[in-house]
Amino acid sequence: MELQSGSRLSSQSLQGAPRRSPPRRCPDGGGEDRISALPDDVLLQVFLRLRCARAAALTSSLSRRWRGLWRHLFELSFREIALDAVDAALQQVVCPALSRLEIEIPEEHRIMDPARVSALLQAAARLAPADLVIDVWGHCKDRDIPIEIPCFERATSIKLRVLNLYLTLPAGDIEFPALERVSVAGCRFDDMVELIRRCPHLRVLEVCGCWGLDTVEIHSPTIEELVLDNNGVLSNLDIMAPVLRQFTLQATMGRDFNVLFSATMTHVHVDHDLIQQIAQLPEFSVLKIYLAAYGHVFGAPVLDLLGTYTGILRLKVVIRNLKMRNTDEKNDREVVP
Repeated sequence: MELQSGSRLSSQSLQGAPRRSPPRRCPDGGGEDRISALPDDVLLQVFLRLRCARAAALTSSLSRRWRGLWRHLFELSFREIALDAVDAALQQVVCPALSRLEIEIPEEHRIMDPARVSALLQAAARLAPADLVIDVWGHCKDRDIPIEIPCFERATSIKLRVLNLYLTLPAGDIEFPALERVSVAGCRFDDMVELIRRCPHLRVLEVCGCWGLDTVEIHSPTIEELVLDNNGVLSNLDIMAPVLRQFTLQATMGRDFNVLFSATMTHVHVDHDLIQQIAQLPEFSVLKIYLAAYGHVFGAPVLDLLGTYTGILRLKVVIRNLKMRNTDEKNDREVVP
């Protein structure tokens, strides 16, 4: 039976899982209890489609035979619950290698001890997920306490949004051999060069709202898509990515901003502060610009840019009305030739 991740479920693969019981009769004599007689792989598919580990656990309590069956799911999502509940649930998981693990702990359950975030990452690593998403809130007092990212040997995609915390790579020369997509957001992260070196198959890199990145160096023979949304002042941008196809950059430029750029691109997305700087980028055919007017005119620099890049085939300009920020997207205006 096919799962969302592409894995297949079969009752034979569930070592230690409850086995199918013979059909029972309904207590009121109304005939055979067909739901209780469903095979385990069908029940697991039902639980999987709930898209929530807590809902799957609650559903499994409806029948004695179903109890604990959720622990054998290959995909687990924990959303909007406290860390204590997540810790307890992860200790019960039986599947030794998950297809997907998603953990979202909301701001009202902010984690006050960075050691507990480290323990959460270690617990996730023990389940060897191929696709990992972790979204947690830390406290700003802990922003200089390093939290080591453990090695996820099977992971092809990792998304870490750990607000107000400081992430570092594992000690030693440990690689992430299968990793193709990485997204890091909301934290201090200054190991980008080392991260790229340790991910020999990295194709997509997103670094959003991070600090400690006044200089960004991306030298990669494999990266095809790059998103940089810098939380501080960017002084130096050094990119050497021969197969890069899509580049998104949003940052505040330093007074002596320098660019070294070597790539073959088709798509570039920038904000209005970077219009002058992207004149240093190589040729591309698709350009998307976000503009916030602030009472200033911007037509002339955009026209100058179009004059410089005569190979642009598609231009999208999004004009944002900052006075109406609370209704954000409704007040954005798009100009797409």
